Amino acid sequence: MLVITASNTNLPHHKPFRPIKITERFPIMMKHLPHYAFLSFSLLATPLLAQTQLITLGTGTPVPNPERVGSSTAVIYNDTAYVFDIGPGSVHRAIQAASNGFPQLFPSNINHLFLTHLHSDHILDYPELASTFWWHRTKQISVYGPKGTQAMTNGYYEMLKADLDLRINGSQPIKNPDLYKTQVHEYEHGGWIVKDGDVTIEAFDVPHGHIKPAFGYKITTPDKSIVISGDTAYSEKLIEMSKGVDILVHEVLNDESLKKTPEKLAKYFLEAHTTASAVAKIANAARPKLLVLSHVLNDDEPEESTADQVRKHYDGKVVLAHDLDVFE
Repeated sequence: MLVITASNTNLPHHKPFRPIKITERFPIMMKHLPHYAFLSFSLLATPLLAQTQLITLGTGTPVPNPERVGSSTAVIYNDTAYVFDIGPGSVHRAIQAASNGFPQLFPSNINHLFLTHLHSDHILDYPELASTFWWHRTKQISVYGPKGTQAMTNGYYEMLKADLDLRINGSQPIKNPDLYKTQVHEYEHGGWIVKDGDVTIEAFDVPHGHIKPAFGYKITTPDKSIVISGDTAYSEKLIEMSKGVDILVHEVLNDESLKKTPEKLAKYFLEAHTTASAVAKIANAARPKLLVLSHVLNDDEPEESTADQVRKHYDGKVVLAHDLDVFE
């Protein structure tokens, strides 16, 4: 039985904790994947101590980075994946995860997508997720997001009009020709709740500059409580929703990087994002069991320095996330 743990009570607070990556979880499969692909399913079937797992599929920003794709976080509860944002490159990360023990994240198995807001680095893989292997789906994806999500979806239909026509009306046998479509639920403000069996997802408003609405999400399962900040400036509402949660995934802006930023851009950053020192203030008020830093805006500053800036003002457990990190 394999158990991955994202916390260790023996670790002193001043030492950064590094979670195990999916690619480290099953190293044999990474080397000989065609011969051992079946292991991903058999290992997953082995009972784990934790039912809920969080995977940072994409931890990047709009700035291209070869190590970090666009924003996307997955929460796995038993056999179901709930995906939050779907930035550029995140579908490929989901396929990597599916090939290494998380079949729930194969694109045609993902049935729940939640969008925090409509910035490109959070949505560009939406058409790819919806259209990848759609003829093998068993149901349409349910998509929840801010006003404008339906218009974006209509654009996806138009973009793939020729492809869809060839597949549906050509010689390819397709049992259900409507599975490329998504069921869109869009909202003008937070406060709405989605319940799926034992899982509850609560949307709340966060301040992200001129983008309104922008949502954060609280996910509650029988064994975990998780908050995903989305892109946000300092938020009292986020603190309220995050108090005592098991995992808080929060965006962060490097303090030193901000000092070097031109005045107009710095003003935008402060209205739309959260500095490392402000993240520490939020964490001190909310006291999550684990603080996971993602969407790190650090410019030319060393990545880990951003986490160190948070640790300077916060004595709880802090992890600087990378793509395909697993937290339980």
